[in-house]
Amino acid sequence: MKLIQLPTQAFEQRLKQELEENPALEGGKEKSEIEDEFGDTYDDNTDNESINAEDINIDEYLSDDEIPDYRTKANNYSSDDDEKSVPYAAGISFNQYLIGQLNTTYLNEEEWSIAEFLVGSIDESGYIRRPIADILDDLAFTQNIYTEEETIEKVLQVVQELDPPGVGARSLEECLIIQLKRKEVTPSIELAISVLEKSFEQFTKKHYKKLIQKHGVTQEELKTAISEIEKLNPKPGGSYSGNNRIVEHVVPDFSIKIVEGELELNLNGRNAPELHVSKEYSNMLKGYKDAKDKSKSQKDTVLFIKQKLDAAKWFIDAIRQRQQTLFITMNAIMHYQKEYFLTGDERNLRPMILKDIADQIQMDVSTVSRVANSKYVDTPYGTKLIKEYFSESMKNEQGEDVSTREIKKILETVISEEEKKKPLTDDKLAAILKEKGYPIARRTVAKYREQLGIPVARLRKQI
Repeated sequence: MKLIQLPTQAFEQRLKQELEENPALEGGKEKSEIEDEFGDTYDDNTDNESINAEDINIDEYLSDDEIPDYRTKANNYSSDDDEKSVPYAAGISFNQYLIGQLNTTYLNEEEWSIAEFLVGSIDESGYIRRPIADILDDLAFTQNIYTEEETIEKVLQVVQELDPPGVGARSLEECLIIQLKRKEVTPSIELAISVLEKSFEQFTKKHYKKLIQKHGVTQEELKTAISEIEKLNPKPGGSYSGNNRIVEHVVPDFSIKIVEGELELNLNGRNAPELHVSKEYSNMLKGYKDAKDKSKSQKDTVLFIKQKLDAAKWFIDAIRQRQQTLFITMNAIMHYQKEYFLTGDERNLRPMILKDIADQIQMDVSTVSRVANSKYVDTPYGTKLIKEYFSESMKNEQGEDVSTREIKKILETVISEEEKKKPLTDDKLAAILKEKGYPIARRTVAKYREQLGIPVARLRKQI
């Protein structure tokens, strides 16, 4: 079960670990001269004290079968196992990048220590989230630097002159103002700075009429100023390309293609590794069998070899079961959502819960959950997390079961087409959905809207 929930990259790490820890297991496409069928008749107890070397049927480990059953593959793996790893470019961290810039500024010894501490307090988004008073205390306790808040504020201004613009800000308001002050001065830039400095709350709440009155400008002038603000980066730290924070590359575990109007499912070939028993270990067993006089050390070695071969058998069987379970589960999901995978239209997604698939493949719901929650599938419409295809159902006016995903998609479309000067309230959205045959309550509309990451009507308003 633990292997099943591992996505492709994590599975490869687990496989690598097993190959390193068990010398009886080898990877690669070469066949050893003597390969093992791993008979199931021997005692699985691996406790050295309770196993007698004479009791081990070595012939079971030395089968002459050329191709064991675990090497037999079904034709459901894609040939994409050449690229085994994703290369990462080496680079300095975001904080190191900022420290490097400090070398070009003139600071005395104390100011340099404060600047270095401030840079170390900057998070990956580019902000300093802690109050100056807390930083003052930390400098005293951890750096033995006793200074004033005014000195820290002065050094902070130096830090805020570093690139990318906006770095070192203590709030979104300050971050945006720093960026605007680095631009060439124009009436629009000056108005944008004034709006942020004097009316930030009204700006965030989109009270445009109040802003026009307060700043004595026209609607067009305010619109131009807001346009300048919208060009700014609210997370300057994220723009640093040298940030060596590990980026997780999604490796699809499955791929679905449409071939001559039919769906074709493939399991990523990296989930079907070539494994075989070490030739050296097989030869050691054969040597023990052929030896006339068996010493105590030889018997101890055979017991050790048996443990490793038992572990190898277990691991190979577990991998085979993992491959079969992954393919069977995804195949059932693909056919359950056949209309969607053929069209890409999310409105064709059928209501589907874990139990629907578990019943089809006659497996436990927890098994389906492990596959759905951690695996990705590459489709003609993009790479998706499998659990995104699961949704609850509700009745439409015709009494038919429809997916909540379908309703969310329609809700998203209605909002995208609304007049932005007068966005639709949740009540109006509920009325529109009812007209389309989906009688849902206003609170349900609000829940779906929030799940889609869409703000309330007031915050969707545009000038």
